[in-house]
Amino acid sequence: MAVRTVRRAAAAAALVVLLAACGSGRGGGTAAASPSSSPVSPTALPSPTDRSPHGVLMAAQLAMHSARRARFTGNLGSDTVAGMLFWAPKTVLQLKRPGTTAQVIVLDTTAYRGGDAATAARQGGRHWERFTAAPGPGGVHEVPYAAAVDRLNPVVALTAAVAAGAPERIGEEQLDDATVQHYRVTVTAAEYVAAQSQLDRDRRTALLASLGGGGVVVIDLWLNGSDQLVQLHRTGSGAAGQLDDTLRFADFAGPLSVQAPAESDTLDASGQALPPL
Repeated sequence: MAVRTVRRAAAAAALVVLLAACGSGRGGGTAAASPSSSPVSPTALPSPTDRSPHGVLMAAQLAMHSARRARFTGNLGSDTVAGMLFWAPKTVLQLKRPGTTAQVIVLDTTAYRGGDAATAARQGGRHWERFTAAPGPGGVHEVPYAAAVDRLNPVVALTAAVAAGAPERIGEEQLDDATVQHYRVTVTAAEYVAAQSQLDRDRRTALLASLGGGGVVVIDLWLNGSDQLVQLHRTGSGAAGQLDDTLRFADFAGPLSVQAPAESDTLDASGQALPPL
């Protein structure tokens, strides 16, 4: 018991140092003017020599938190998506649907939709509409499309995996030209959401709904040699429907940039309801 207490104290001290370092930057190239912080923190720090399935997933959680951003491609259910996500120290998202020119951009508490000819035709030539989230309890502005952000966020998936009781190593596999390690975790949707202590109650409720509202969720994770999550497959069946997501991640901590559209090409739609993603 004494050894476990010492390890937990050391992990907590190291985590404080890590979060202080991660929170000092702006996420590199983002255009959020004065956003609020929304970090996702590792549950704990693994021992460097702990290569059990649980230890490896903890190392992956830490590696992805440190990366802070990545490109993604894949699908959320039947919706094909691609873009960039910054999950720390600020929330920034650029989401595109291959084959179209329309985009969704989230810069912390502000969302932009459009970038296509149809939006410009509807808005007298301006290609973008801007939505600023209404303040929630305590006057804090919420992140638009938070459920989609949390569903895309690799650290959120790893946080659920680390909290699971019996992670399983499936084995070594080839993904494109790389050798990866495949792990699998099975949790309930409620457990998946309950593990996200960094999210407020409303955000956890929205995430649960986006995962199908309940049931069992199977999380398959493929990690590269640096314990970074390069592919995520999430399946399940809840009261609100089937869950079947596949996401690829790349360019971790790369020189990624998401900019706000030009003010002259934007109409303010903040008084309107936020359209579906």
